Amino acid sequence: MDLIVFPEYMLHGLSMCTSDSILCSLDGPEVSALKQRCAEAKIWGCFSIMERNTLLPSAPWNTGIVINSSGELVNYYRKLHPWVPVEPWYPGNRGIPVFKGPRGVAMAHIICHDGQFPEMAHEAAYKGAEILLRTAGYTSPIKGSWEVTNRANAFCNLMWTCSVALAGSDGTFNSMGEAMFCNPEGEIVRRGNGAADEIFACEIGIGDVGEKRQYWGVENNLYQFGHRGYTAVEGGAGDCPYSYMQDLVGGKYKQLGEEEVLVTDGTSCGFERPTAVYTVD
Repeated sequence: MDLIVFPEYMLHGLSMCTSDSILCSLDGPEVSALKQRCAEAKIWGCFSIMERNTLLPSAPWNTGIVINSSGELVNYYRKLHPWVPVEPWYPGNRGIPVFKGPRGVAMAHIICHDGQFPEMAHEAAYKGAEILLRTAGYTSPIKGSWEVTNRANAFCNLMWTCSVALAGSDGTFNSMGEAMFCNPEGEIVRRGNGAADEIFACEIGIGDVGEKRQYWGVENNLYQFGHRGYTAVEGGAGDCPYSYMQDLVGGKYKQLGEEEVLVTDGTSCGFERPTAVYTVD
């Protein structure tokens, strides 16, 4: 294999504990050990850590890292959409990096609940990702939407989605497993059985995504999104007709009926109402 992908919470366990004693840092012993193992085994690895936040020690980041077969850090991502109200992690502030993976394939890595937002997959594909890695710690009730979003993210963006969730029980939570490989046509090519300690592999052809994005017409949604109706108007319409995008950029995002939303912080899950203002690091 070229790359092995471990699920979210692989070191932390499916715990919302923010104790400094179990947090990691990029220059800490845990990451150093992962780098060493990748180099020794000569294999790439995608890993999950809960990263110590030196700006706000009470709110760590949920971080994903990719290490190459030489033991070098090649991707560093902070989860943009923590699974609120359950997760206390600080919202990511590094965007969605796209990096060159094994054999030069363009990849991006998102984490768990990120994949429920179609904008995440679209952003990764827009920046050139051919493969979207999605690591998760989901439990069984999410199985349906896990499959729907993995398949839709693949088809709508003409890319592979390679997803893996935590498996087994930690004595409190039963995680679902459900490793899943979806091709650019949204088909599940390989899927896991949910059992712990299983490894599921899938071969991906280099150039498969690029060929579809180059030659496909009708279902090349990634291109069409910014070139609406190009059969009728030269180059297609390149405007932004989406109110939610314009409002979000303008700092005035507000869904219809937002004042009726009841869960707007983590108090229902035992967390204190936050007072910190979001800061970009």
